[in-house]
Amino acid sequence: MTEELVRFLEAWQAEEVELARRCDGDGCGEWSAQGHTVDFCQADLSGFHPAIALHVALHDPARVLREVEAKRRILAPHARDPWPCHDLRDLASPYADHPDFPAWA
Repeated sequence: MTEELVRFLEAWQAEEVELARRCDGDGCGEWSAQGHTVDFCQADLSGFHPAIALHVALHDPARVLREVEAKRRILAPHARDPWPCHDLRDLASPYADHPDFPAWA
């Protein structure tokens, strides 16, 4: 069962990496927020509530790539455990609403 959960997590991590790379076409990587505006390095978009602008900027491609790498380092030593430990279940929990999420997890 651990293997199924590991495959699920690896697939989601690959999707997150691909999306982060597509969002950072010019290699800038770090987004920022100033009040109602998010600076995506390629363009500024305004009209956001300041809290939403900060939330969007927090998910800049560079940070997403660092987060995926950290999750991969956590995942690696557990990939061969006979049963998913709490660490793996915690890593998977944000995706519980995904249709491919293992029902037993």
